[in-house]
Amino acid sequence: MIKNIAVFCGSSRGADPEYSSQAKKLGQKLAQRNITLVFGGSKVGLMEDLSDSSIRAGGKVIGVMPRLLYDKGIGHEGLSEMIVVETMHERKLRMNELCDGIIALPGGFGTLDECFEMITLAQLGIHNKPIALLNVRGFYDPLVQMLQHMVTHGFLKPAHRDMLIISPCLDEILQKMENHIELS
Repeated sequence: MIKNIAVFCGSSRGADPEYSSQAKKLGQKLAQRNITLVFGGSKVGLMEDLSDSSIRAGGKVIGVMPRLLYDKGIGHEGLSEMIVVETMHERKLRMNELCDGIIALPGGFGTLDECFEMITLAQLGIHNKPIALLNVRGFYDPLVQMLQHMVTHGFLKPAHRDMLIISPCLDEILQKMENHIELS
């Protein structure tokens, strides 16, 4: 059973309002399912939308933020818990320790960095947590094409590409994550 999900997402809201809408739906659904949200701790962008919706729905929300960002005053103050770490590396390590699964919403370099570190750890057998891309309006389609390109050129095994759960449907992602946990 999934008790804690780490969500990686943008510190901006992006160009399409649907990104914000899906972040809010995700936060609300996690709270409704009594799943603790573990996220980057920021009060801006999709991170704010995600965490605020979870809090409003009565969910437990844990932020993990590097001191450099926390000292800039962008830490969310209404969380169940805020964990301040020294580096971005420590942030990823701590979020991995706290979660049973990972979902990536749309985002930029930070989102990809966090997500790919978790995928790499799974590929190496360091963890067996489900990892999903919420493919809002095809946001991750170019990445999915790149993953196939890597398989075609012999740099990625199909089994490793297939470790990722990719769907535009939040309910499908959560169901596949539960099934992954039950099969582990």
